[in-house]
Formats: sequence, structure tokens, C-alpha cells
Amino acid sequence: MSVHRDRIYLIAFLLGAGALLFAGRDLLQGSVLITWGLTFAGTTAVVVLGVSLYRVRLDLQASRMELARKEAELSFALQVQRALFPRQFPATSGLEFTAVCIPAHGISGDYYDVIQLQDGRIVFAIADISGKGIPAAILMANLQALLRTMADIGRSPGEVVSRLNHHLNQVTDESKFATFFYAEWNPRHRALSFVNAGHLPPVMVGSCRGVRLDKGGFPLGVFRDADFEVGELTMQPGDMLVLYSDGITEATSDAGEQFEERRLQQAVEERCGAPLLEIQSHILDALHSWSDKEPEDDMTLLIVRAIDSAKEKSSESATIVSGTMRPRGSDEKVRS
Repeated sequence: MSVHRDRIYLIAFLLGAGALLFAGRDLLQGSVLITWGLTFAGTTAVVVLGVSLYRVRLDLQASRMELARKEAELSFALQVQRALFPRQFPATSGLEFTAVCIPAHGISGDYYDVIQLQDGRIVFAIADISGKGIPAAILMANLQALLRTMADIGRSPGEVVSRLNHHLNQVTDESKFATFFYAEWNPRHRALSFVNAGHLPPVMVGSCRGVRLDKGGFPLGVFRDADFEVGELTMQPGDMLVLYSDGITEATSDAGEQFEERRLQQAVEERCGAPLLEIQSHILDALHSWSDKEPEDDMTLLIVRAIDSAKEKSSESATIVSGTMRPRGSDEKVRS
């Protein structure tokens, strides 16, 4: 504001000096006082202009320093968040995994995790924190830390989700919540126990196609003492779950139409027998063909497939690239 004010003063001063010069053009040679006054005015205008330019330079340098500081903070936050995602998935569990997280604003409020417990059970989860950017990412990190603590001490799925809900309700205001899908896999019985806390039900392929994994309750953080129902599912080799955040299904075309679950289901079924990395790439290709705009919301996929324990193979791993979780060896181009 001060720079603009200085410019206005300078313009007014120069205009006034010009008007005086024009009005007194016939008196310049005959009046030393007028000549001295105009010279003084011109010198003063130059000084004011120099001061204004100097202040503009200082403001520009301050803006650049502030921008550099914010970029450094964002870069550090992004590095911290990258470390929270699993770098490698369990290799001997009767399940195989692949996952990708594409932030819409540099840092994501989406979350996924896969944890192998000491007794051989596997827990996996996906969450979508309300809001975007660093505030959502901080809440995501808080959720991740508590989830891993609860899972490591052997809590049941219902108890884990209840504790997470109570904690989130205590540490956030009423406008903050998280949709959350949590599952525990028992490889001996090929049984999956799950709780869906307001998250979009996974897309199902195989013998479980058409089953909706929607048992659970409200999103985390909405009601402090909410009850959560636990669902059960038996998975046969080849059965597949595709967990996703709403950034996938709500991506819009140029005409404003959303991608929707049915198109995701179709994309999955077109490659359902392929390696998981190929399925993931095909889904993202279909999504980008539908919507070539910059993503408006974080987009996360977690694909889980049951495999024959007798022919168990190494699970595909994922590595972090440029702020997103992408599968190792993938050459897909992701807009971010």
C-alpha cells in the first residue's frame, strides 16, 4: 500500500510541476526564483522516484524470501509425508498389493497403509481427511501414528476404529472428520474383517463381485461415542478389492460429468487378470482420458488381490516418486 501511495504522490507532484512549468514558460528567463523552484521540484521528484524504486525492490526481495521459505516448508512437509507411506508391501500373506497416491495440492490429505503383524495377520486401510493441503496432511499423520500403535498391540478392528474415532473427535473441531476403511486379513482362514467408517465401498471383482463392504458407521471424528459394526468376508484366490478416494470417482470431464464408480468398475474388470501394476496403470489411463484437467482433489488407489498360498509370489512394491506413490518400474505420466 505504501508503494502505491508513493507512486500517487509522485505522479501528482510531476503533474503539478509540469503545469507550473507550462504556465510560467514565459517567465523562466526573467525570474531566477521560478527557475530555482522548478529545479528544486525536479530534483525532489527524482529523489522521490528513487526512494519509491528502492522500496519496491525491498518489497520484491521480501516477497521472494517469503516464497522461498514457504516452498522450503512445503518441501520438508512433503518429505515427511512420503516417509509415512509403506515403501514395500508384505510378501507372504496370501494377498498382493499395489497403491498410488496423487496429491492435488502438492501434499495429500489422503492416506493408505498396509501393516503385517507379528502373528501373520495383515491390516490395511485407506482414509480421506476433510480439507486439503498441510492441515489435512498433519491430521493424516496423526491418524497414521495412532493406527499403527493400535494395530501393533493387537486390537480388534472394531476397537481400533472406535479408538481412532474418539481420538479424532477430541483433537479436531466439528468441521473436521475422516472417511476411513479398515480391514484385517487372517491368512489361515482366508477371512477378512472390516469396518467402513463412511468411506466409499471398495470395488469388488471375482467371487465377491456385487458384495458391498459398507458395514461400519459414521466417518471418524463426527460423534465421540459412535458404534461401529464389523463385517466379514471370505476371499478366494483371484478375488480383488479396489479401494479408492473420492478424488477418483468425482473427477469430472469437460462436460462436468463425474467418472463415477461404474466406470472404475469397468476399468478394473477390463484388466482383472493382469498384474496389479498393469491394472493400476489402466485405471489411471482411463481416468486421464476421461478428465485431462488438473486434479481438484487428492486421488488414491489401493488394490488388493487374494492369491493362492501354495503358489505365493513376491508382492509388488511401491516407491515414492515426485511426491506421489507410484509403482516401481511404472512409466505412467501422472499430472500433479
